[in-house]
Amino acid sequence: MLLFGNPAYVDWQSRHAGNDAWGFILKTLAWPSWSFSSTQSLQTVLANDIKAILLIVFTGIFVAALVGARGALSGFFAGWGGYIFAAALAGFLAAFIQVDASLLGAFGWASLGAVYGLFVGWIVGLATLAARA
Repeated sequence: MLLFGNPAYVDWQSRHAGNDAWGFILKTLAWPSWSFSSTQSLQTVLANDIKAILLIVFTGIFVAALVGARGALSGFFAGWGGYIFAAALAGFLAAFIQVDASLLGAFGWASLGAVYGLFVGWIVGLATLAARA
C-alpha cells in the first residue's frame, strides 16, 4: 500500500495503464491510494486516507481472528482471506465519507477493495505463513 498507493505511482499508472490485463493489475495496485492533494475536495482526500488506514487496522484484526486454524497452509489462506475482507470493509466504510456518498458507491468501493485484496493479499498470506513457521 505504501509503494503502490502513493501519489506518484497513482499519477504514473493513470497515464500509462492501458485497457489490457497488465493495465488492470496496475490500476488494482493503486486502489488504496492516499494523498495530501490540494486539488481534490477535503472529503475525497479524507476518504482515501481513511480507507488506507482502515485497511491496515482491519488486516490486523481479520488476520488475528482467522489465523487460529490448524494446518500447513492455513496461515497463508488466513492472511490472504483476511486481507480480502479487510480491503472490502475498509472500502465500504470509507465510501460514506465521500462527496455524494451512497450505498451503491459503498458497494462499488467494497468490490474494488475485494478485487485488490484478491490480487495483493497473497503477499500478506505469505507473511502470515512465514510468521507461523
